[in-house]
Amino acid sequence: MIFYLILTLVILQRLTEVVIAKRNEKWMLSQGAYEEGASHYPYMVTMHISFFLFLIVEVVTNNNGLSPLFPLFFILFIAVQALRIWCIRSLGTFWNTKILILPDAQVVRKGPYEYMRHPNYAVVCLEILLLPIMFQAYFTAFCFTLLNITMLSVRIPIEEKALRDATNYNNVFQKKISES
Repeated sequence: MIFYLILTLVILQRLTEVVIAKRNEKWMLSQGAYEEGASHYPYMVTMHISFFLFLIVEVVTNNNGLSPLFPLFFILFIAVQALRIWCIRSLGTFWNTKILILPDAQVVRKGPYEYMRHPNYAVVCLEILLLPIMFQAYFTAFCFTLLNITMLSVRIPIEEKALRDATNYNNVFQKKISES
């Protein structure tokens, strides 16, 4: 029962994020933004949908119940959700599920982006690991962690190059490195 409750809440959260992303995309495009990495985006969406399908199948068929460490994993999962919200709020209208680049925009360096370049990707990595292991769905956790790492190994370089080429990204993060 708790699996279905948490799963429903996470799926509703993702659907809300799709609405936010679409609204932000519309605004960004109206400001002159363009998309990079569009060719891999459908694969990323497919991976995330497949993650939920595999999770459901594994939890239902294995019927292993909650992890003995469920309370710890659940607290970590809640903390990751708080970080996710902090990421979205910090980027504001620049947050999106696509790589949308607004030429000459000032790079956001507040919230978790003050401390790391891609905290939202860290959130996704942790979710893909934590959600399955809370319910002992280790196959899903392992396979989708590997798939996500593969996806990010394509996505992050595309995003970084686009940001370097069209914004003050290099200057902002070069200063941060020099200040350390």
